[in-house]
Parts: sequence; C-alpha cells; structure tokens
Amino acid sequence: MKKNRMGMALAALLSAALIGGCEAPSLGILDGKEGQTPPSTAADPTPGNDPSASETTSATPQESDDEKKPVNRPTLEETIQTVDGVPTVTNPDEYHVIVNKQRSLPADYIPDDLVEPNVLFPYADKVEKRKLREAPAKALESLFAHAKQDGIELYAVSGYRSYRTQKSLYDTYVKTQGEAHAAAFSAVPGKSEHQTGLAMDVSGADSVTRLEQSFADTPEGQWLEKNCAQHGFIIRYPKGKEDITGYAYEPWHLRYVGQEIAEEITSKGITLEEYFSNSSPS
Repeated sequence: MKKNRMGMALAALLSAALIGGCEAPSLGILDGKEGQTPPSTAADPTPGNDPSASETTSATPQESDDEKKPVNRPTLEETIQTVDGVPTVTNPDEYHVIVNKQRSLPADYIPDDLVEPNVLFPYADKVEKRKLREAPAKALESLFAHAKQDGIELYAVSGYRSYRTQKSLYDTYVKTQGEAHAAAFSAVPGKSEHQTGLAMDVSGADSVTRLEQSFADTPEGQWLEKNCAQHGFIIRYPKGKEDITGYAYEPWHLRYVGQEIAEEITSKGITLEEYFSNSSPS
C-alpha cells in the first residue's frame, strides 16, 4: 500500500525514537526516507556517514576465527525447545541461527556485541537500526567497499531491531495494511531476524526502490545478489521460496551467516532452512 494511505495518525504513532526500520515496502516513515536526505559528499565527521570510509576498508572478506572452524550442522530439531509453550531456538548467538515463524528467539534476547558499521545510511538519526553484531558489521563494511570499487553505491537502511520496536512495527502494519500484508512482509515480535543483529536491509541511492521488490531490477540489487555471498551474506528471502521461508521475496534483506555457508547456500539456490533440513546429527 502506498504512502498516501498512511495518515497523520500513523506519523504521530511512530516516532524516530521508537521505530527502527521496516521490512515491508512503501513505509518510508519507518525506514527513514521521509524528511531525510542521503548523506552529502562533503566531509562529515559523523561515523557511518562518511562516503570515503569504504575507501579505507579492504574489499577482501576477512574471515573470523569462528568462520574458519568447520561448520557444525545440527538438525533443525536439535536447536529448538518449547519454552512457556513457544518453540524457542537454543542457539541464538550462532551466526547460522534460524529464526522464522516457527522458531522464536528467547523472550529477553539482546545481542551483547552490537556496533555501528562504518557505512552509508540514508538518514542521520542515531537509532538502533544502524547497528549489527560485530562480525556482520565488519562484513558489511567489506561488502560496501567492494561495491564502491565496482562503481556501486549502497546504503544500509535497517539492521538491529529490538523486541519492543518489532512489536510496534508489526502492530502498525496490521492496523494500516492488514493482517495478510503484515504476515507476508513482517515478523511477529520475537520471530524477527532483525532482533538477532545479523540482518541488514540494503538499498541504493534511489528511494523509490528502497524496500521494494523492484530493487532487484536495479544495478545495485543485481550486484548485491551476485556478490553478497563472498562477504558472508545471503538474500534471506529469495523469490520462489516463499512457502519455505514464510515471507515474500525481499531482495533487499541481507542475512549474515558466514562466508562458507553463504557461498554454499547461494551456489545451490537454497534457503537457510533447506541448508539445515537435511543435516545429520553431529
């Protein structure tokens, strides 16, 4: 649903201090588009808004010690338990944790290593959605530097999202766009990948395609799909896999899993769920 259907009541409901980004398309008030302009190319001392920052960042992916270790591939059943009637993951800190509509994070989960990557953002506000966990933050810097070398300018739109923020966001989608749309593009609180600190929504400079499926047809979207895996990211919700992921196609939603897993998933054209569904007990 387009922006003109979001009335003044929605704008009053969602302040920048509370809402930290969006998954659904055409909600500019949530992703920082409205009232914001892309960072200028002039010198700007604000971390994360320096267009030249990526020039000093190596475009070669840097594997962490965890990534260099053989990947433990537990079955999906091995990483889930019922807590207060809710199927809850037992490995929330793992880079390959699977959080979806059937697998919730622990109710009080907050990553303890959140940092702000030194990359471009399409807004200046210092809000939680600028953050990622440390390893994916470094990987995102590497990815953006690589893109810049290839003449592609990327923007980080929405990363970490707390349980509280996700609840406000989801409730707003239901009220303004209906339950069906909310279910297709947004997650119930506790079941959002953004709460893991491992996901970042990415766009080009063009706000028209920001958080829209048409982003896939842009040079930035095509470059991202081709190159994100070598930096440890996957397109988490690919086209044609909606029945597996539970979400509509989101070419802008990057999920960090580490380079080894990302390259295998991408080369096979599978989802994170499929990668682990056929795992053998360790």
